Amino acid sequence: MNMAAPSLNLPASFRPKQRLGFNTRVSFNDDDGPAEGLRQGIELFKQAERLGYQSGWAYQRHFDHYLSSPLPFFAAAGQHTRHITLGSAVIPMRYQDPILLAEAAGTTDLLIGGRLELALATGANGAFDAIFGAVETDARTEAKRRQSRFLAAISGDVLHTVTDKDKGAAPGAELRVTPHSPTLRSRIRQGSSSIASAIQAAELGIGLICGTVLHDQEDGESFGHYQARIIEAYRSHWLRLWKTTPPPVAVAASILVSTTPELRATYAAYDLERRTAGIGASRPTGALPPAAPPSGAIISPVFQGKPDEVIEKVFSDPGLAAADELVLFLPPAFGLSENIRLLTDFVTTVAPSLGWQAMHHQQA
Repeated sequence: MNMAAPSLNLPASFRPKQRLGFNTRVSFNDDDGPAEGLRQGIELFKQAERLGYQSGWAYQRHFDHYLSSPLPFFAAAGQHTRHITLGSAVIPMRYQDPILLAEAAGTTDLLIGGRLELALATGANGAFDAIFGAVETDARTEAKRRQSRFLAAISGDVLHTVTDKDKGAAPGAELRVTPHSPTLRSRIRQGSSSIASAIQAAELGIGLICGTVLHDQEDGESFGHYQARIIEAYRSHWLRLWKTTPPPVAVAASILVSTTPELRATYAAYDLERRTAGIGASRPTGALPPAAPPSGAIISPVFQGKPDEVIEKVFSDPGLAAADELVLFLPPAFGLSENIRLLTDFVTTVAPSLGWQAMHHQQA
């Protein structure tokens, strides 16, 4: 059934939200263990689809209490859902074999009916080099090289033509990644934290999703204003290069709607923790202490309060106003019931006022 949006009087600079999503860490704690965390992650995607959310995203994090291998998870979650898109935000390409990732992505996308969306990043974590192996170039250059190779592979490009010197295939055979999902490349995005990465996305002809940590902003520039500049840089470069309408831009944000005094206290405490502990806020029991963000980086604010207060805050933020799709960042230490409550309250009290209209799909 449809849930119609009310009559709206949106600010002139505010884009109606075409889609609504969420971003989960699929975390687990030492008490319940990883299997329970994975099961709850699948249940969260099921319940989000029931509420009308069009996209669900999961963060990849190696060597910690979070999802480390998102594609098997998406293949499993896709068997329990029918409509919601499943995406990884983000996959750091520095630590991926681009051909193996292309094979796994194509397989996953076909298994879930063309609902895979992958956001890629070209940053790196120096501590991981000791495990994945060092490279001769700098980490970002290597990540870009692997990203380019991955995009060629999922596009169906010929990766190698067998020669007389090769073994295992007839000379002249053209080797491509299989299985091939023809539309997958159109659902690849760049996870952007700066104007430079947004321009890179436009040059590659892929989509854009903006995260909750940004860098290279001007002195004194707010998170929202810089995010709006990143989005504008992407759209303007896309138009200049491709002469077509840019793909919809997604923005991840901490938006917590308080519908009870108890929730107001919980969300205010998380807001304070995020402003003081930064990216270290809301860690599940047993998780590693996070590394410090890049020098000079800024972290997104928490938009929390009663429904009317949250609506006004979203309207007033330049980055959220510029986005086509909002992706709710779920605090990593929140449990399944807390996350479902958060998603429910947002979709019923705030989302319709943002120009969003949900399609509620009844499970067979």
